[in-house]
Amino acid sequence: MAIEIKVPTLGESVTEATIAKWFKQPGEAVTADEPLVELETDKVTVEVPAPASGMLESIVAKDGDTVGVGALLGTLAEGAAGTVATPAAAAPAAVPASAPAAVASSTTMPPSPAAAKLMADAGVSVDAGSGKRGQVLKGDVLAAVASGAKAAAPAPGAAPRPAAAAAAAARPARVPRTKRRPTIARRLKEAQNTAAMLTTFNDVDMSAAMSMRTQYKDLFEKKHGARLGFMGLFVKAAVAALKDIPAVNAEIDGTDIIYKNYYNIAVAVGSDKGLVVPVVRDADRLSIAGVEKTIADFGRRARDGQLKIDEMQGGTFTISNGGVYGSLMSTPILNAPQSAILGLHRIEDRPVVRGGQIVIRPMMYMALSYDHRIIDGKEAVTFLVRIKEMIEDPQRLVMDI
Repeated sequence: MAIEIKVPTLGESVTEATIAKWFKQPGEAVTADEPLVELETDKVTVEVPAPASGMLESIVAKDGDTVGVGALLGTLAEGAAGTVATPAAAAPAAVPASAPAAVASSTTMPPSPAAAKLMADAGVSVDAGSGKRGQVLKGDVLAAVASGAKAAAPAPGAAPRPAAAAAAAARPARVPRTKRRPTIARRLKEAQNTAAMLTTFNDVDMSAAMSMRTQYKDLFEKKHGARLGFMGLFVKAAVAALKDIPAVNAEIDGTDIIYKNYYNIAVAVGSDKGLVVPVVRDADRLSIAGVEKTIADFGRRARDGQLKIDEMQGGTFTISNGGVYGSLMSTPILNAPQSAILGLHRIEDRPVVRGGQIVIRPMMYMALSYDHRIIDGKEAVTFLVRIKEMIEDPQRLVMDI
């Protein structure tokens, strides 16, 4: 019995996707829930699982095709026996002598489409990756190229001349843009063109937060199974500040202003395919441990391309932490239709005055970009000051003051 494999519902406002990669070919055996094909939308990468065990009968939509929701991807012969694909052994990537030996991969996951294309263009081979089940991702290939990895050895008698080899190595790597990159650019540009956007700054002394983290991080991780970072504190501080300054948690809808009475905090996360912004829902009801575990899970699944579309919708306020990449200061762009975004930056020792004395403190710059159509300067500054007060005295979060 043939079963149709169709494009699933992709989420609100997402109507089409691009076929990124088929994991199986016609005639190959599949098991129920095994990933068959990878779809790339302008927000996330989605794996379509096999609806039943059997044999992949046909492929209708090929790699690179654009398909709509409900479109036919292929057919599956339920219960039929197929061949089992045996991947050919790949030649190990050549790495500099000083580099540590790579651990052999035990995965059967093929490289991501972007990684496969980049390996072909750059002439390198990467066996083990950082993705789910050891999948090689684009970032793994870029790291291999940067570390000086060379192309796999050619077949006997086909070795290129030295000049040709040098020319091949000097070739730039050209890869197609993912659907996500243009969408990110369009949304950010729309926010700039629509909102009366400006940014206000403040700095925060991280001494108390760092001391608390040092004192409790081991106990925290032992009890909750998650690392104690600073994002949990900032999310909870932002929620408290949003309750005090409701305009920062509001949005404009035509001639109306919608004031939200819930707190869904979007957290910007970098991945090899671009920026994604999953949402910590009802953050006011979560503990610091709950926030940290949620963000850690988002980070892992963002790297593996496993975030769901509905997990990146419905945010009311966004936090972007450029400090993890070493950013000193930035002016983040609004995540429309939200009216404000908090930018966090690196922590570094700086001289400050305390009690008439110059002392060294671990300081961080904070930036709040906001829509002046709905938020006044006084409200924006007050919002940042409230966060500053709570991070510099974390006990205020516990006491709710």
